[in-house]
Amino acid sequence: MTLVRTIWPQANIEGRLHTRPTQAVILAGGRGTRMQPITNHLPKPMVPVCGRPFLEYQIEQLADQGIERILLLLGYLPEAIQSHFGNGRDWGVQIDYRVTDPDQLTSSRIANARHLLDPCFLLLYCDNYWPMQMDRLWRRFCEARKPAMVTVYSNEDNYSRGCVAIDENQDVRAFDRTRTAPGLREVEISYAIITDTCLELLPEEDCLFEEAIYTTLARQGRLAAYISDHRYYSVGSLNRLPDTESFFHRQPTVLLDRDGVLNRKPLRAHYVRDWEDWQWNPGARQALRTLRHAGYRTVIVTNQAGIGRGVMTEDDLRAVHDRMRQEVIQTGGSIDAIYYCPHEWDARCTCRKPRSGLLYQAQKELCLDLTRTPFVGDDDRDAMAAASAGCPFYRVSQTESLLDITRQLITQRGSVHA
Repeated sequence: MTLVRTIWPQANIEGRLHTRPTQAVILAGGRGTRMQPITNHLPKPMVPVCGRPFLEYQIEQLADQGIERILLLLGYLPEAIQSHFGNGRDWGVQIDYRVTDPDQLTSSRIANARHLLDPCFLLLYCDNYWPMQMDRLWRRFCEARKPAMVTVYSNEDNYSRGCVAIDENQDVRAFDRTRTAPGLREVEISYAIITDTCLELLPEEDCLFEEAIYTTLARQGRLAAYISDHRYYSVGSLNRLPDTESFFHRQPTVLLDRDGVLNRKPLRAHYVRDWEDWQWNPGARQALRTLRHAGYRTVIVTNQAGIGRGVMTEDDLRAVHDRMRQEVIQTGGSIDAIYYCPHEWDARCTCRKPRSGLLYQAQKELCLDLTRTPFVGDDDRDAMAAASAGCPFYRVSQTESLLDITRQLITQRGSVHA
């Protein structure tokens, strides 16, 4: 068997060429005071989530995304981490450690490890998890041509207090960890690509790495951003733990378009205005029953422009969905949630596919990892929405029904967990 290795483009950053990072550095040395009493006798990276240390999820993710070496910068109770992870062989990576005083700030931790750092590396905090797709990060980094790039959560739902302001080029125009500057909305969540050029800005005094590097680079117009609508999950504070537990429970879920997937698709500019207009696609109800018996949640995401065009009302849509759910239940299936866009064709909303707003709405409310959540649709708009959100996409066609795809998904999941 011949292994094909992807050749990634190099990034030309201020006249220096950098290759895609194979090293990740994780800041994991603090006392985790906001997680007390859990962290009274346990370092924050070892906080259990679904019965496993939080840091395990990060390390598995990094290995899956092509990171080969991980440097853990430790301080508080380092032995608990070192004894659990060892050299990283069990996780398919090489893990090294640098231990400093628990009360040392992050700029000094990185300065003390500078001789161990690659010219271009990925930097993470030990308490945030975001479903990174490294190829997307690297593509954006190459396009931005800045010496550093941070990942920021768009924070449209005011999930956290903003510390970042983004300009029209999607670069960081302001970074303020005190969150007092005007115009801050987005949230910096680590998953940063850092080059050695940035490290020349490290001060001699002990301070926070973000304040020393990100604030300075933003003022200079040299800090890029990768903006994500996908919520991040954290062990940074006790109030975030329930959602983090739900996220890592990873209940299998499938997202379905409606018209053309579950029922016969009406002609353009025609709509299912009442139950008389509904026709089930062959095998659709059997597919929903099969999904339920396999432990899947089933979630519908559908454009319903007939509401915005005045052809039907939201009450009409609700009546159709109530009847649809009744018949699904009668045949042994379930529909766990329905998200719809009521806007007309030309509305500049974020929810109408091919935009991905409906998918992100489901993601937040159901604590989904969209990179692990298949989306089944029947046209290019569905495919574009899935691509934008990072969902695996499956297309219903004349030769492949929802039932065919359902069986394929269940078989694939079984092989992964075998």
